[in-house]
Amino acid sequence: MKFEVLRKDPKSEARTGVLETDHGRVETPVFMPVGTGGTVKGVLQRDLEEEINAQIILGNTYHLYLRPGTDIIEGAGGLHQFISWSRPILTDSGGYQVFSLADNRKLSREGAAFKSHIDGSAHFFTPERVVTIQKLIGADITMAFDECTPYPCTVRDAGKSMQLTHFWLDRGIKAFDETEPLYGHEQVFFPIVQGSTYPDLRRESAEKIASCNREGNAIGGLSVGEPEEQMYEMTEIVNRILPEDKPRYLMGVGTPGNILESISLGVDMFDCVIPTRNGRNGMLYTRHGIMNMKNRQWKDDHTPIDPGGPSHVSRQYSKAYIRHLFVSGELLGAQIATIHNLCFYLWLMKEARKKIADGEFSAWKDQMITKVMNRI
Repeated sequence: MKFEVLRKDPKSEARTGVLETDHGRVETPVFMPVGTGGTVKGVLQRDLEEEINAQIILGNTYHLYLRPGTDIIEGAGGLHQFISWSRPILTDSGGYQVFSLADNRKLSREGAAFKSHIDGSAHFFTPERVVTIQKLIGADITMAFDECTPYPCTVRDAGKSMQLTHFWLDRGIKAFDETEPLYGHEQVFFPIVQGSTYPDLRRESAEKIASCNREGNAIGGLSVGEPEEQMYEMTEIVNRILPEDKPRYLMGVGTPGNILESISLGVDMFDCVIPTRNGRNGMLYTRHGIMNMKNRQWKDDHTPIDPGGPSHVSRQYSKAYIRHLFVSGELLGAQIATIHNLCFYLWLMKEARKKIADGEFSAWKDQMITKVMNRI
C-alpha cells in the first residue's frame, strides 16, 4: 500500500491524499460506509459503486467471524468474492464489539473471552487469532486487536487498558508479519492509539504506535460518550505525533460536523453507522440541514428531498413521499434514506477535498458545519 499527501490547507492541518491498494485507489479525506456483516444495510453493491461511488467499505471481524464464519468466506475466495465487491475493504478488528459486550466478556493478557450475542456460545480472541481471521476475510486494511475503554474511566483504568492494547499490538504485529495473505493481494496492518481522554496517555500511546512504522495508523476509543471538545483535543494531540506521511484513521466518527472538524485536525479516514442507521430511522442529512422525515411538516411538501442535491434520489423523490414510506413502514423508505445519506456524506468528502486543494477549506468548513448540523 502506498499513501501520498497531495495538498495541505494553509490555515489548518487538513490535507488531501491518495491511498493505493491492490483493489484500487482511494482519495482522502474519505468516508467508509459501514458494511458490518458483509453488507451496507439495504444497499445493493451496484448502488454503492454507481450511485454512492464508495471508494472503500468497512467490514467487522467479530460479526463476520460469527456469521457466516471464516470457513464460508474462505470457501468463496475471500470477502471481496463473497460479497461481489471489487474495491478496497477495511476490517475493524472486533475490539469495539467485544468492548460493547461488557456483561459477556472477560479480558486477560492472553486475550478476550466472550459469548456470542447471537446464540450465547463461548469464544476466545487473541491478537494472533484476530490476525488470522482478518487474513481469512481478506481485507486490504486490517486492524490490531485493542481494548476500547468506556467513558468515563479513571486514569488508572485507562492506563492499564492502554498497556494491554500495546502488549496485544506487539503480538499482533509479529503474527501478521510471520504469515502471508491468502488471496493474492497485499494486506496491511494498522495499530490503534488508545488512552481515553487523558493527554499524557494519548501521547504515550501515539508514540508507541508511531514507532511501529506500519503503513497507516488509527485513533480509537473516541466518540464513546465524551464531550466533542475532548474528542477534538485528543485527536489534535495524537496527530501531532503520528507521522504525516501515513494515513490517519479516526474510528467510529461521526456526524458531518465531527468529520469536518477532524479533517481540519489532519484526519484522513472515517467510518460511522450514523448515515445508515439514522437513515433507516428517518433522519436525512442534507446540504441545508437535518430533517426528520416522520415529522408532520413534510406531509404535503412535494419538493425534492434536496433540490440540486448530490444524488438522483435527492432530486427524484419528494419529502411527502419519503414521509409516506416511513409512516407506512415501507422498506423502500429506509433504502432511499440510506442511499441519500451516504451520497451526502461522500459528497461532503469530495467538497472537502476540493476546498483543501483550493486553499479555502477553513472558511468553508465553519460555514458548512453551521448549515449541515442545523435542524430543519
